[in-house]
Order: sequence, then C-alpha cells, then structure tokens
Amino acid sequence: MELNINGTPQQVDVEADTPLLWVLRDTLGMTGTKYGCGLAQCGACTVLVDGQPTRSCVTTIDTVVGTQITTIEAITEDPIGQKVVEAWVANQVPQCGYCQSGQVMAATALLKETPQPTDDDIAAAMVNLCRCGTYNAIAAAVREAAQA
Repeated sequence: MELNINGTPQQVDVEADTPLLWVLRDTLGMTGTKYGCGLAQCGACTVLVDGQPTRSCVTTIDTVVGTQITTIEAITEDPIGQKVVEAWVANQVPQCGYCQSGQVMAATALLKETPQPTDDDIAAAMVNLCRCGTYNAIAAAVREAAQA
C-alpha cells in the first residue's frame, strides 16, 4: 500500500486494517506520534490527514490511502506549524511532554482553519488530554501563534 506521509510516498506492506499509528511508529520508525490510550480519547496520536486532526490509533491505513498525512516530524515545514512550535517553546508549554506532539498538531489544524481564533474556538479545538494540566499554557501558546 502506498501512503503519502509528510509529502513523501511511502510503500508499506501491512494489513489494510492496521492502525496508522503503528505504521508510523513500528513500520516507518516515526516515533514523534505517541500512543496514549488506543481509544481515540486522549489525542496523543493526533496527526493531520488532509489538514484535519485525526486520531491515528483508530484510523486504519486503508482509509488514508490517497490522502496527505502530516506528522509532527514535518510540522515545522508548514509556516503555521513553525509558528505553533515557536509559541510552544516561548511559552514553555511542555512539562512531561508526552501529549505535546498531538497538541501541536491540533493547534496547527485550528490555526490553519481559523487564523484568529477566539478563546471559545481554542477551547473547542484543543480537546486533547494533558496529564500535566498545561491547558492555560497551551491556550496562551495558541493565542501567541495566532498573533505571529
């Protein structure tokens, strides 16, 4: 099966119902996308599929053939993704950091769709779980990225 990941075609020889997360991590060695819950609840595994935040732990690869998949490994190649990462660093968002790749992907998707989000927009889009509770810093970083 051929997948387009971070702008590069990737041939993978796995079962069609294999979750995208495991193809990224185990088959392709792209470990920036994290396993959190395996139930699409926490968001640690968030990637962008055709620009939309997608929980890769429950997304089978047969459903993403022919799409553009973006992972954390390439997010700074996108100008908005670069702004998000810069804002994350400036606001010292991560504590343990485990959820942060998914958070960055969700924030990038939000700002691509809504360049000047309101606090309500941010609250509605940033629903990934953070065990450390850095939600205020996450919201501040999203606001800063939007201003950049």
